[in-house]
Amino acid sequence: MNDVRSDPSAAAERLVWDLPIRISHWALAACVAGAWITQYAGTEWFPWHRRLGYATLVLVAFRVAWGFVGPRHARFAVFLRGPRVVLDYLRGRERGATAGHNPLGALSVVAMLAVLLVQAVTGLFANDEIANAGPFFGWISQETSNRVTGVHEANSNVLLALVALHLLAIAWYALRLRRPIVRAMWTGRKDAADVPEGEAIAGSRTALALAIVALLAVALALAVRAAPEATIALY
Repeated sequence: MNDVRSDPSAAAERLVWDLPIRISHWALAACVAGAWITQYAGTEWFPWHRRLGYATLVLVAFRVAWGFVGPRHARFAVFLRGPRVVLDYLRGRERGATAGHNPLGALSVVAMLAVLLVQAVTGLFANDEIANAGPFFGWISQETSNRVTGVHEANSNVLLALVALHLLAIAWYALRLRRPIVRAMWTGRKDAADVPEGEAIAGSRTALALAIVALLAVALALAVRAAPEATIALY
């Protein structure tokens, strides 16, 4: 995932995706997969399910913050388009290559972040009605926690649907349109023909990203530590 490549072909490519965006993207993919597996692996795996939920929340919060202070193509103000542009794209009027997210891809990013945020936040208050509960379970009644758990479970189906659509879109771009978007999200670079020189980014602002992640992780850890302990009432 280095920003500078040593091979000659790098001269025909330009940097679009910064290093923090790429790391958070793949880390989120790993967290979602791991959280799904540990959810069904048995109650002994719940601590890992919880840890992966913490990581997901920090990563999503970071991505939202990065949408305001990150490099060019990470910022919401750059890649989000209005309804008319999205409709034109769906009708095939604006289907040329884009340096960053295309209009439909931009909406999918926002949708995925919103669903992941709901999933991570509701998990903090949810319970399995057996022996395990999120760290903030003690701040609400069990009845409220049960309702939040219902949202958590229903939202997981929405998340799975979005993941499936995301994978289908990747397959479409790779197999039908012959655009290596997976490689671009790994290297951060796209063909120079698809990225006007003025739209390439100069660097990744990695130090700023690390500071944001550290601040978010500490804030979450302090909140978890301050939460009251509570047990699930089985009867």
